[in-house]
Amino acid sequence: MATTTAPASATRAVLRTEARLFAREPASLFWVMVSPTVLLVILGLIPSMREVSPELGGRRVIDLYVPVSVLFALIMAGLQAMPPVLAGYRERGILRRMSATPVRPAALLTAQLVLHAAAALVSALLVIAVGRAAFAVALPENLPGYLAALLLAAAGALALGSAVCGLSRTQKIATAVGTAVFFPTMFTAGVWVPVQAMPDTLRRIVEFTPYGAASRALDEATRGGWPSLLAVGVMAFWAVALTATAIRRFRWE
Repeated sequence: MATTTAPASATRAVLRTEARLFAREPASLFWVMVSPTVLLVILGLIPSMREVSPELGGRRVIDLYVPVSVLFALIMAGLQAMPPVLAGYRERGILRRMSATPVRPAALLTAQLVLHAAAALVSALLVIAVGRAAFAVALPENLPGYLAALLLAAAGALALGSAVCGLSRTQKIATAVGTAVFFPTMFTAGVWVPVQAMPDTLRRIVEFTPYGAASRALDEATRGGWPSLLAVGVMAFWAVALTATAIRRFRWE
């Protein structure tokens, strides 16, 4: 991946332009910023989801689905929204043409990372707010620990999306690869079964994946503790490894 940078003013101009284009994509806006909250609301309307369970340590299933929905927002931004956009720019030669201008392609890549990270984080805040207002889900007791885990999870999600883009030569391939990776990440994030409710052996295995570790870290911070070193280490490992893969495999044309 190229390491050249654009002047600050040019980078800001690219960011503004990409923000306008992103705002004109209703599908991306819905899936990244709205669908996680919709998922939470649908589950919260099921009475059994709001019942206290002794098997969950006195918590309700809906309490576990707030961090799941937060991770769902990161998955949608990193895997479904960003890779097709970047691959499409490369396939149409936009990145190659930008390399001959004062605005380097790195500015466009930075803008995409910033926009999708911001959208995912806003979506996460919306999920937490709706969970609290609609279903009385407790706010994270260790807010600094929760924010740290959330930011590290976001870095991992964007690194995964960048790696998918780096491994995909065309927009169609990026969409196909992103979809193929999408379902395993949904499982490890706990969308079908919360990680905390999985059998012990399966849970221990899942917690060595990026989203399984993120689920554990967010849950630990929610209950007032600090994310464990194991969870943080696994998240950091995957973020670094996936970033290295993206850098090594990404091509501007």
